[in-house]
Amino acid sequence: MAEPEPGQFTIGVFQDVPWTERGLDALKTQGFANQALSLIAGDTPDNRALVERRFGVAPIHLVLPRLGAVVATGALVGALDGTSRDLTRIGLAAALKRVGFQPHDGQIYETLTGKGGVLVAVQSEPRAADALALLHSFGGGNAAIGAWTGRL
Repeated sequence: MAEPEPGQFTIGVFQDVPWTERGLDALKTQGFANQALSLIAGDTPDNRALVERRFGVAPIHLVLPRLGAVVATGALVGALDGTSRDLTRIGLAAALKRVGFQPHDGQIYETLTGKGGVLVAVQSEPRAADALALLHSFGGGNAAIGAWTGRL
């Protein structure tokens, strides 16, 4: 699996399933395809149903350090797992460095997801600013573009 390009993902964390649904609706309305969207959230019945309903697939089930059991779907999962297949060993916060996020950003996303938030990522290089604006507008907390790789 090829390593992702810096800035390829824009991420925000929604507080719950209803806010996530509004955010996903807005992204879809603005032309972001389901294939461009990813989700990571605690393994709960509501989150499992959200993945099945919105993405039309069964979620991937993972156990991550500091988060425990999560459900996930989308290209972000493969990008975070990398060629060494170690997302379940290094955890979400550390793996987010692979897609251009600083360690403190990874810790924020991991903490928010651990508190029941739903992480949504958009594979959005050509439209990263659009994705960022939509995530912010519809409740995607701490939304940011992963573009720092190689800049420090």
